[in-house]
Amino acid sequence: MTGWTLNPEYATGVSGEHFADLDTVFALEGEQITSDPISTVHKVWVADRYYYVKRYTGAGKNLRRYIGRARIQAEWENLQHFQAWGIPSAIIVGFGLERRNGAFFRGALVTQELSDTADLAQIAKSNDPRFRNPAWVNHVSRQVAHATRMMHDQRFAHNDLKWRNILVDEKTYPDVFMIDCPSGSFWWGPPLEYRIIKDLACLDKLGKQVLTRTQRLRFYFDYCENRRLTARDRKRIKAIVAFFRGRE
Repeated sequence: MTGWTLNPEYATGVSGEHFADLDTVFALEGEQITSDPISTVHKVWVADRYYYVKRYTGAGKNLRRYIGRARIQAEWENLQHFQAWGIPSAIIVGFGLERRNGAFFRGALVTQELSDTADLAQIAKSNDPRFRNPAWVNHVSRQVAHATRMMHDQRFAHNDLKWRNILVDEKTYPDVFMIDCPSGSFWWGPPLEYRIIKDLACLDKLGKQVLTRTQRLRFYFDYCENRRLTARDRKRIKAIVAFFRGRE
């Protein structure tokens, strides 16, 4: 069984030819960006713009080959959730997977490049002067806080909310985009609170190296949409700060 969905806006012309189905997508050649035992990401040039082509030849660990969502399916569905919730993210061009004898065989996701962007981890580690501009930091921080709160309000946790998965463009007051979320899922009860703390701790892991204490606290205020800390907030902040202790 093979299924492939192509965004109608890309279904004609050169893009329609290159992204027509799984076979053509797996035949595309371009610059390899990343690879691991079950997937690769290539950057390809089609019709005067770049696209990212993520191809999986494995569904994930253990029984994911047969039951549950394949990792690539989780990735495109989570990007669709972001778009439905108003969280800026990469434009989905095409997606689909193939199963053979009931087991995952291969799958792919094509997204259009977000031009003139860089991830926050890359910007921070390059000692970029923008991080010395409080107005720039506050503008970006508010958007990240809003997007994170939006996810958590839906009982959804990213589960890999690192700075490398957050892009900003080059405008004076930039737009923020969330990318790469194959591990995100919906949770309830105590497991949801644990995942919320993990998401916030992932953000703070690099944040505590780059941001001031005041900026980190302002982020939390923006996230919780309040200007006063409750007892629950203080307990959560304590858990966030301690989350990676002994694991760094």
